[in-house]
Amino acid sequence: MPSYWQLMLLVLPVFGLIGVGVGVRRLGWMDGDAETGLIRLVVNICYPCLIFESVANNPALRQPSNILLPPLVGFIVTWVGIRVCLVAARLIGLQVGSGMRTFALAAGIPNYGYLPLPIMAGIWGVESTGVLLVHNVGVETALWTVGLLVLSGLSLRDGWRRLVSPIVVALVLAVAGNLTGGAALLPKPVTDIIHGLGVCGIPLGLVMTGVNLANYLHRPAELFQPKVAAAACVLRLLLLPLLILALARYLPCSVELKRVLIVQAAMPAAVIPILMARLYGGHPRTAVQVVLTTTMLGLIVIPLWLRIGLAWVGV
Repeated sequence: MPSYWQLMLLVLPVFGLIGVGVGVRRLGWMDGDAETGLIRLVVNICYPCLIFESVANNPALRQPSNILLPPLVGFIVTWVGIRVCLVAARLIGLQVGSGMRTFALAAGIPNYGYLPLPIMAGIWGVESTGVLLVHNVGVETALWTVGLLVLSGLSLRDGWRRLVSPIVVALVLAVAGNLTGGAALLPKPVTDIIHGLGVCGIPLGLVMTGVNLANYLHRPAELFQPKVAAAACVLRLLLLPLLILALARYLPCSVELKRVLIVQAAMPAAVIPILMARLYGGHPRTAVQVVLTTTMLGLIVIPLWLRIGLAWVGV
């Protein structure tokens, strides 16, 4: 297993890209209108293209054992995480308008792309990321359905139109194209365009996370609220990892899926809720607080949870 410092080197580029975004905003190279426009570009174009390319031609999705279980596990774990954190948000006194829904979304979803991909590739090789990407189909589906409804406060009846987002459309088309073979029939110019936009998704999303974060750096006191930070760390870095590792140990599934769950259990909060809160009327400051505190502490606990998970699950 990689050492603590080897794992640190795997995740440093992620924080480097966020730092670039902070610098861009602090230098005044990006104003509010440009920020909103680029966030929409990431969420509505780059991410859908990244998801389509990752899923449409992913051979792991064609294996019977991976068609249903990994996405189903990803969806259920994400749904449970959001619901548990929504209850916790009420218990610590958060209310609608003060970050309750945003807390549930931000603390309930582990980082499922930016950090797990390089960590899994570093431990088990690039080929190990295939099941992670299939698992992430379920995570993305839960994020842009359950998560979006929780963030907006709408019921399924009132908010179903928001579920028809570019992300969900890309997921449906990609899965259909994969299972039917239709994705292989796309002309090369089309796939080249999709690839070109998709590869921008993660780096540009990280840069825009830094840009959004920079909005709060001139008010550092707002970056830390004790009850939000404590609750987020207890949930995201203690209770939810225990639940996910228990699932990895006792669920009858492939070794590859168990590895995905071990890595997911070790992850801090995902950064995408920061962008979603900005785009869909949430409470971005709460999302920033959750992401910052869990990520800073995560630098210490990620290797610890990985070691615990590998030893307990036995893969």
